[in-house]
Amino acid sequence: MALKFKYKAKDEIPTEHQSLYVERDGAFVLDAEGAVEKSKLDEFRTNNLALKKQLDDLAHKYEGIDPDGVKALLADKARLEEEKLIKDGEVEKLVERRIKAVVGEWEKRATAAEQQAAALNAQLVETEINRGVITATSKLGLRPSAMPDITARARNVFKIVGGVVTAVDSDGKTPIYGKDGVTPLSLEDWAARQVVEAPHLFESNAGGGATGSGSGGAVNGRKNPFKRGPEWNLTEQMKLQKTDPKLAERLRAAA
Repeated sequence: MALKFKYKAKDEIPTEHQSLYVERDGAFVLDAEGAVEKSKLDEFRTNNLALKKQLDDLAHKYEGIDPDGVKALLADKARLEEEKLIKDGEVEKLVERRIKAVVGEWEKRATAAEQQAAALNAQLVETEINRGVITATSKLGLRPSAMPDITARARNVFKIVGGVVTAVDSDGKTPIYGKDGVTPLSLEDWAARQVVEAPHLFESNAGGGATGSGSGGAVNGRKNPFKRGPEWNLTEQMKLQKTDPKLAERLRAAA
């Protein structure tokens, strides 16, 4: 029996195949490199056919037309118009026309340069945020297959402001603050929140157990020695850092 690419719920997946699927965007998809949903392939194929038709229509419309010949005719037309202006004594109009042509060309180049700079800046922003969030979440046991999901989530929260990766609200301007309400939310603090808010993106057995949403990130009922208060224990912290650094990092982040 062929494997389906996507299931809406986990209980729809045959038991013997459940380990092959991961949860993504509210559904369970086949965890296979290069696998793409059939509807996406159909959409891609339809778009390609539409583009090919457009190209064929353009080729038919301009069939038999020599582009170089058209350019030469336009140049001759412009020359004759300029000669007529000079003959009629309308030199000012000729100068104005030439200036307008030069300015128009520079405006086109400036617009193209701005668009290219914006594209490069967007690429730089995406790369910088992706790098930072993957580094922060990998310390907390991020599943390799969850990288696209976690980076997409991060780009909805973080922007580059003044050259610094900054968490902002949905308006793109209002800063988001950390636990103390004063310090801006860091990538590391945001990553720790994701362990609680999106636990399916992290290894459930990373460091001996999943970080829960209560008791300062207790693991399977175990107390968190990094949590301020009665549970804080320097000896246990040092022991964890030596025996299980990944678990220690998760508990410290969740405290």
